[in-house]
Amino acid sequence: MRRRMFLAIPAAAAIPAPRRLRLTVAADGTGDHTSVQAAIDAVPAGEPAIIGVRPGTYLGQVIIPAGKPMIELRGLGRSPADVVIADDRANGTPKPDGGTWGTSGSASVTVDGAGLRVTRLTFANLFDEAAHPEITNRQAVAVLTRADRLVFDRVRFLGNQDTLYVNSSAAGVIARAYFRDCYVEGDVDFIFGRATAVFDRCHIHSLNRASTPAGYVTAPSTDRTNPYGLLFHRSRFTSDAPPGSVFLGRPWHPSQDPEAIGQTIIRESWIGAHIPAAPWTDFGTWPWEEARFAEYRNTGPGATVTPDRPQLTREEAAAYTVDAALRGADGWNPCGRG
Repeated sequence: MRRRMFLAIPAAAAIPAPRRLRLTVAADGTGDHTSVQAAIDAVPAGEPAIIGVRPGTYLGQVIIPAGKPMIELRGLGRSPADVVIADDRANGTPKPDGGTWGTSGSASVTVDGAGLRVTRLTFANLFDEAAHPEITNRQAVAVLTRADRLVFDRVRFLGNQDTLYVNSSAAGVIARAYFRDCYVEGDVDFIFGRATAVFDRCHIHSLNRASTPAGYVTAPSTDRTNPYGLLFHRSRFTSDAPPGSVFLGRPWHPSQDPEAIGQTIIRESWIGAHIPAAPWTDFGTWPWEEARFAEYRNTGPGATVTPDRPQLTREEAAAYTVDAALRGADGWNPCGRG
């Protein structure tokens, strides 16, 4: 019997994954930097980086420029509340060189770098409305996003008016953002903009501003050509405001843009009693009926089905899923679903 000869073929050398720059931010000076902005400034243009932020409150405006994509911000505390990144300016806050900041300029954090990923921390705008009665333009953004393929996982967004501004780089440009297990609070139009933004199992809390109405949750300005705007999936809508005093949304037309046909879809979510039986309302001269507002299989005391609450059919709902909204032409799948 002839013995077969087997030649040992060396295994191909494993190709190591490219190393990512790692930086640590610590307010007490024990890290690489004492501010979040300093750490971002230290990342070479175009190089991915992981920035860990130790527990503490970090005050000052943060800007992530377009030339610095694929940055990851990681809160290093036990909970999102342990790491707070905040500023305190509003639309009408005077600028040092004259004029005021405006809504976009009020943002505590501005994201222009694509592919940002944020986990386990808090973004806030600490503008004190009561302390500044002289400022009437009180839009105070905690986070402004204008980039594509963003992920926020277990992140808190705190503010009053205009807390979370989900936008894109220009009208007609699609920018996608995925929010998973996040908490967002505010009172007036506190989730707004033209981005495709998906809120998956999030907690949306309306503050009570002791006025009538007590607030508005969303103000989408989705471009007519974009099939996906704001989508809330299996989320919770709560409030300390009186029953029936908060609207789910109104259609925002920036600069009276007729192409901004806002979309808010809320599906399979729990809605509290602060939402009235007619939950959508007009924005100035723009009627809510011309926007793309709809619900699907919501529950809770504020989820009553009435003629003023458009409902998706089962077939329509199949087209407005988390995966479908985020997939885009490049097949992006931040949820990790098959």
